Amino acid sequence: MSSLGTFVWSIADQLRGPYKPHQYGGVILPLTILRRLDCILEPTRDEVRALAKKYEGGALDVQVRRATGLSFYNTSEYDFGRLLEDPEGLRANVMDYITGFSANIDVFERFKFENELATLDEKNRLYLVMSKFAEVDLHPDTVPNAEMGDLFEELIRKFAEASNEEAGEHYTPRDAIRLMVDLLFSEDNTALLEPGTVRTIYDPTAGTGGMLSVAEERLLERNPGARLRLYGQEINDQSYAICKSDLIAKGQDASNVRLGDTLADDLFFDRTFDFCMSNPPYGVDWKASEDAVKAEALAQGGRFSHGLPSVGDGQMLFLCHLAHKMRPEHEGGGRAGIVLNGSPLFNGAAESGPSRIRQWLLKSDLVEAIVALPTNMFFNTGIATYIWILDNTKRAERKGKIQLIDATSFWTKLRKNLGAKGREIDADARDKILALYDAFDEADPEYSKVFTADDFAYWTITVERPLLDEETGEPITDKKGNPKPDAKRRDTENIPFTYRGNALGHDGRDATIAAYFAAEVLPHVPDAWIDVKKTKVGYEIPFTRHFYKYVPPRPLAEIDADLEAQVAKIMGLLSEIEA
Repeated sequence: MSSLGTFVWSIADQLRGPYKPHQYGGVILPLTILRRLDCILEPTRDEVRALAKKYEGGALDVQVRRATGLSFYNTSEYDFGRLLEDPEGLRANVMDYITGFSANIDVFERFKFENELATLDEKNRLYLVMSKFAEVDLHPDTVPNAEMGDLFEELIRKFAEASNEEAGEHYTPRDAIRLMVDLLFSEDNTALLEPGTVRTIYDPTAGTGGMLSVAEERLLERNPGARLRLYGQEINDQSYAICKSDLIAKGQDASNVRLGDTLADDLFFDRTFDFCMSNPPYGVDWKASEDAVKAEALAQGGRFSHGLPSVGDGQMLFLCHLAHKMRPEHEGGGRAGIVLNGSPLFNGAAESGPSRIRQWLLKSDLVEAIVALPTNMFFNTGIATYIWILDNTKRAERKGKIQLIDATSFWTKLRKNLGAKGREIDADARDKILALYDAFDEADPEYSKVFTADDFAYWTITVERPLLDEETGEPITDKKGNPKPDAKRRDTENIPFTYRGNALGHDGRDATIAAYFAAEVLPHVPDAWIDVKKTKVGYEIPFTRHFYKYVPPRPLAEIDADLEAQVAKIMGLLSEIEA
């Protein structure tokens, strides 16, 4: 933990007794935000107070922005210093200070901070905690925005650990975000370096704003004169409050961060963006959004009109959402990156909702690349994860192609695990992945392969066998003399569109299926036939199969030698005991 994080965490020690460790966040997080805003406002406080005597409402908003460049302000007579001058009236004065903020600062009510003030005051902890916070300077000149974001995430992780919650629900590790941002920006690299460049980026699962913050940092590293407008939606009140505070401190428009359920209610329904990013929760159901999602699924061309995943896992809904939030091709196009676990690659049978979603994405040529990340990369899970990169205006050589990159071995071990995270993608590993992406070839097929949509398509055929008479063993026929199918002997086969290397697609469907059936089925069950009415089209992306590396088993002699060595060791220990 950083020295700043250690200091702020030490303030939480003052809460022992009246509060349990899992309750510390409700006090420490809003007070950290309050102190941050207080430090930002300090240089212009007198100027704003003078303006507040002349203007009010929207006019004051305009005048403050014009005079100070800030998108928020506080008209109260208080600040941290003056608050501590009146210990007896501290609680009431803190409330007066909070209510003095401009209307776009709604973050404290999301923490239900008035209740916490009452508890702190009752337990004689309010002055103690406020005075500790007054000792730390959180002005951006002292604590840059990136460091402030890290501080919030450190605190959230510590509070989550104290309450046995999933810290990973709140934020994504910075190394994974940096990789995704670099992949997103790579295709727009020249334009991003032009003076005065303005781009928009959107996160529908914004959390505490980590993705948006890293995106801005990475762009400004390349082009200090660029401008990235940040947009986000978040369902969790506390995460929303932190994200909004962070963006306000950066000078972003506060109205660009909105509180609500993205799946049920897209609060940016009238906007699309240059870049979109998301790390949605894995395996979390969407029952609360079910009615709204299913209603939208009926709308032609709607976000969810291409298919619905199971109610038990909403990841693919966010994948569809991002595909619709990219700026349209006729307006210059957009790109999106999303972190998902393995199930969206292959879950669902042919013509199921997930398969139809993959079919739409692949046939619409929206999937540019999928990168397999190392395991143990995230704070709350060690499972396999993947970055999907979407683009609706692929450059010429990428059109109709999908690149798969196996980056599972590109990691370095952390000195100390952070939850389930024991590995990170450092700068060297990130450069290797970006080099593979930029090369866009199979020069190094161990790590990079290029496919077409047909490579992931297949037909599922239903293979029938005749129902046999129990006495004679002869097939039972219907009135027309056709054998009746035996449901117990029924089977299915998946036939790739590219069977035997022929990318025939739907035009060659019958010929390909017939060739497969004759070669792979009839030699084993000559009485079988295909029920053509049940043939279905499916799409899956068998990532691990394409990068499978055969590891031969150890020779028996080597295994025997190891066993003999272990037996000898055990016998030696036993002899020592007997002696």
